[in-house]
Amino acid sequence: MNKTLIAFGVFACCAGMAQAQEAVVKIGHVGPLTGNIAHMGKDNENGARLAIEEYNAKGVTIGGKKVKLELVGEDDAADPKTGNIVAQRLVDAGVKGVVGHLNSGTTIPASRIYNQAGIPMISPSSTNVTLTQQGFPYIFRTMANDAQQGSVIGKFAATKLGKKVAIIDDRTSYGQGLADEIDKGVKGNGGQVTSREFTNNQATDFMAILTKIKSQNPDVIVYSGMDAQGGPMLKQIKQLGIKAKFVTGDGGCTPEFIRLAGDAANETTYCTQAGLPVSQLADKTFKARFVKRFGVDIQNYAPYSYDAAAALIEAMKAAGSSEPAKYLPALKKIHFKGVTGDVAFDDKGDTKYGAITVYGYKAGAWEPIKP
Repeated sequence: MNKTLIAFGVFACCAGMAQAQEAVVKIGHVGPLTGNIAHMGKDNENGARLAIEEYNAKGVTIGGKKVKLELVGEDDAADPKTGNIVAQRLVDAGVKGVVGHLNSGTTIPASRIYNQAGIPMISPSSTNVTLTQQGFPYIFRTMANDAQQGSVIGKFAATKLGKKVAIIDDRTSYGQGLADEIDKGVKGNGGQVTSREFTNNQATDFMAILTKIKSQNPDVIVYSGMDAQGGPMLKQIKQLGIKAKFVTGDGGCTPEFIRLAGDAANETTYCTQAGLPVSQLADKTFKARFVKRFGVDIQNYAPYSYDAAAALIEAMKAAGSSEPAKYLPALKKIHFKGVTGDVAFDDKGDTKYGAITVYGYKAGAWEPIKP
């Protein structure tokens, strides 16, 4: 009799614990965690991870049930083929939403996989206009696009720095897409594009194209690509004695660019970022929390990655479900105060609150300036 009661008590206890156990909701993140821009991919992943950890710490209830959020991270190595492979891996793993990818060149092809699977994807950093023009209802971004950023760069170069502008891109979807918009911005503001040159996102030697550009004597050289090429390129510009001012887009608006450029960076070096300076984020404590958790400074997109993860979670909470088809309508209508400011999407999935900031180099750091 006693043995039976004890056995029943143990069963009841364990059954109660099983019922109380939190359901797990998986959210994927993809970015380059290896290769020459791994620091940027890790920055994005850390932003999403911090959001999930902080939501878990506060407690998340979806549809009246407490859940535990879990980040499932993948490395796409900034390679489109690898991006497709890991996108399918996340789909197969049963993620309920995805933050990523970092690069437009990996995000655009992967977006088709997520959309076909009916899983919302929010990129915090892919800026190519095409991403949200595909008509995919499950695809969003928290970052301003290349049309907005390219227009600002082109106008800034042609009206503030000089009329003769040479443009170089890395022939990725991001680099070429942004360069096309810069070209329009320069010409639309009375400037002359003296040259359109290109390299690739693994290159280290730019002497041939820079020698050609030097003969054209431009006032400004604009590089549309990532910091891994932009920093060394600026060094080689200085080595060749080219006096042109230098501008790069958000792919080079990082501390790593400054490290790579070394003493070639000076008061004639500029960058633009699709986003706000960290000092102007709505959440003034975000940087301190980020640095305390990860022991490194923000590279670029971490706040927008945080808000991408938060948007997925807030939509699930609003809909009372983590099932993508059920929370998608809430995601389309979401409007909340994130760490970057107001977060909401238009009918294409673009952010409604895209900002562009111009920075100048000063005392070893990027400082926001009035363009």
